[in-house]
Amino acid sequence: MNKFERLKIELAERGSGKMKAFGSSMMPILKSGSNLTFETAEDYEIGDIVFCKVKGRYIDAHKIIKKDQGKGFLIANNHGWENGWTRIIFGRVVEAQFRNKIIFTRKSA
Repeated sequence: MNKFERLKIELAERGSGKMKAFGSSMMPILKSGSNLTFETAEDYEIGDIVFCKVKGRYIDAHKIIKKDQGKGFLIANNHGWENGWTRIIFGRVVEAQFRNKIIFTRKSA
């Protein structure tokens, strides 16, 4: 079982889960090697950093940049690259730690 399947199961069963994310696509918000804490939600908002599936591919930590009643959510990285539209969101990042320091906390609505 890969890390994406494991996180998907944790979110479905417990409503929360953790995963380490790598890459620079979400800099400067998230750093490569950040430990992310995800939670499920009733609804997701523009600006949420989410774990989702776009075009059959898992996306572990990218932002919602648009919402559309018919299309769902438009997912993109922090540098303007759009992954595409999806309706499949498993959870959103509520906290990120890097080297044992909190570098991101989701603001409550």
